[in-house]
Amino acid sequence: MAKTTRWQGPQRRIGLTGGIATGKSSVGQWLASAAGLPLLDADRYAREALAPGTPGTRAVLERYGAVVRKRPGATAGSSEPPEELDRAALGRLVFNDPVERRWLEQLVHPEVRARFDQELAALARTSVIVLMVPLLFEAGLTGLCSEIWLVDCDEEQQLQRLIARDHCSQAEARARIAAQWPLARKRPLADGLISNRGDAGQWLARVKELLEQGEHVAAIKP
Repeated sequence: MAKTTRWQGPQRRIGLTGGIATGKSSVGQWLASAAGLPLLDADRYAREALAPGTPGTRAVLERYGAVVRKRPGATAGSSEPPEELDRAALGRLVFNDPVERRWLEQLVHPEVRARFDQELAALARTSVIVLMVPLLFEAGLTGLCSEIWLVDCDEEQQLQRLIARDHCSQAEARARIAAQWPLARKRPLADGLISNRGDAGQWLARVKELLEQGEHVAAIKP
């Protein structure tokens, strides 16, 4: 399977991805805190796109109504607070219905892409940045990255970690995993694989190795 198009500019852009519950957030947090790299987080941008009172939230409520509506308590001296989404209810709805999932992705993905473009412009003079995008391949965002790292584990590990993390049933976990490309499809498309099959933090040596490899390549470029 051929590798997908990569960013060719002078900036090193590390695309960090992986399946749900494979451990990419832990890797991303280390890159941000320990390595000091700017971290652009697609999940955070997606949450912001569906924050209370946003156009995205209003569109979701118009489509689904009370099924996904959550009303926070009013604060003293304030008027009626903006309507808020019940994200758990929305997740159950879209993860079990491909049509509704595509509708939501078409609503949120352009907002996420716009935020990436905004942040990339602001960080244009930064030498190395990390783009943490769970749906990097699925959303067609590989062209933003000069290299792609995939946080990987066995499929059964992924399932059990998701159940333990989110306290969901096996059926719910399988539905959420099935909403993404399988890891087997992503592995050949990545430039670097980070195994998270062992003990917590075992991936650290591999992450450091990938960082050093990239620094070496940058040093020998004309």
